[in-house]
Amino acid sequence: MNKILTAFVFIVCCTLISCAVSKNYSPAKKFPQQALREDFQLLKNILEQKHPSLYWYTPKDSMDFYFEKYYRSIPDSMTEQQFAWHILAPMVDKIHCGHTSVGSSKAYRKWVSGKQLPSFPLYFKVWNDTMAVSANLNRTDSLFKRGTLVTSVNGVRNAAQVKKMFDYLPEDGYANNVNYIRMSANFPYYHRNIYGLSKKYKVTYLDSTGKEKTTEIPLFTPIKDSLKKDSIHRKLLPKEPKPKKSKRILTLRSLVIDSNNVMGTMQLNSFSKGRLRNFFRRSFKTLKEKNINNLVLDLRSNGGGKVWASTLLTRYISRNAFKVADSAYTISRGLGKYSQYIKGGWLNNIEMLFISSKRKDGLYHLGMLERKLYKPKTKNHYNGKVYVLTNGPTFSASALFCNAVKSQNGITLLGEETGGGWHGNSGIMIPDIKLPHSKNTVRLPLYRIVQYRHVPKTGSGIIPDIYVGTNYDALLKGIDYKMKVVRDIIINNQESGVNSQMPD
Repeated sequence: MNKILTAFVFIVCCTLISCAVSKNYSPAKKFPQQALREDFQLLKNILEQKHPSLYWYTPKDSMDFYFEKYYRSIPDSMTEQQFAWHILAPMVDKIHCGHTSVGSSKAYRKWVSGKQLPSFPLYFKVWNDTMAVSANLNRTDSLFKRGTLVTSVNGVRNAAQVKKMFDYLPEDGYANNVNYIRMSANFPYYHRNIYGLSKKYKVTYLDSTGKEKTTEIPLFTPIKDSLKKDSIHRKLLPKEPKPKKSKRILTLRSLVIDSNNVMGTMQLNSFSKGRLRNFFRRSFKTLKEKNINNLVLDLRSNGGGKVWASTLLTRYISRNAFKVADSAYTISRGLGKYSQYIKGGWLNNIEMLFISSKRKDGLYHLGMLERKLYKPKTKNHYNGKVYVLTNGPTFSASALFCNAVKSQNGITLLGEETGGGWHGNSGIMIPDIKLPHSKNTVRLPLYRIVQYRHVPKTGSGIIPDIYVGTNYDALLKGIDYKMKVVRDIIINNQESGVNSQMPD
């Protein structure tokens, strides 16, 4: 009983301390150079001894150069965010591992939640060296409407701007397509953290005649005290009821069949949640009962998740037997002395001990992923045509699926290059490293996966069979262009009576 009471008091105290720390948190707090260098050195040691793919795309001598460069670049003092964005992020980017990324402290995330910070006011849809306005935080600005093409900000041309931002964002190999999507989702956020803030921005754009013009636009600044008022209003107003669980699940996965029973559209945004085993069972049973001959599988927002779920989907669709990986291994069977700095450290150690075994090469392999040959499902296996929509956020376990089914008869990948590496990637277990002084976090994948029947290591994502990029006219009209293309192909095939795989 005394032990239970002691534990309860400990938890309460920790909670109170945590709340107090969060309440008193200041993003302007600066950490001395020595503390930040200790954080950096600790991170370097952990990466060198525990990351399975540290030198996969960047040779050791080059990584040593970058470690030294960014260590020496730490000034007398920095805030948490300055340290994260100007030291850690560009250093971690040199690993070219999409699962190794930098995050903020828990206190910062709690402090910033719900806040709208000063920022560059324009959102863009970004592709290649093109930037088209998608939203404008300055509501009174009538010049920069949706679709306006911008060619430079503060004198930095689009190509140079994109190139610089890519140096701060992680990717598998050189598959930067995912970073175009990140920039398109929140350009002001990345511009603020990478370039800093300006009172005014010089923006060059194309006018209605296609000529370049330059104008100044002000920094977007939230209305003073609006955040405080918003928080008071939120406390006074009754809480909105949470959406029902069934509706929340539909945001993760869904199956819609058109009224003519010509095609089914399965949207799958995660391999982690959504009761996927039951969903797959019911969905493929329905597709068979209704004799649906065309299935559009939308993986454009699927960042991965559980390997078993990706494997199960592959069994429903693949025409051939397959394995998950040609090789899957870690360089160390545990986290050792670094366990205290890694979330769930001792639990990770236990799991690694049980799921991997040492081979003659000195590495610790996940034998089941390498050896087991999975056969296609016999019950409710889908034998119709499958069109898999992909783009940059198609990542991790989604890339495993795409690699397994690519080039099979009746299965076509359509869209853009995946963000997940075609040759392979690192993942399986991905705990956070928590740096003791700045409290910044860095994700640490513990296993390297080389894809089944892997292609050469060029650093690309999985290339679609039919490339469909951004269409400017569709962007202006708010049309899902990739979905339109695949629907047009299905309809044309139906009308022409074509039963073969999609034409080139």
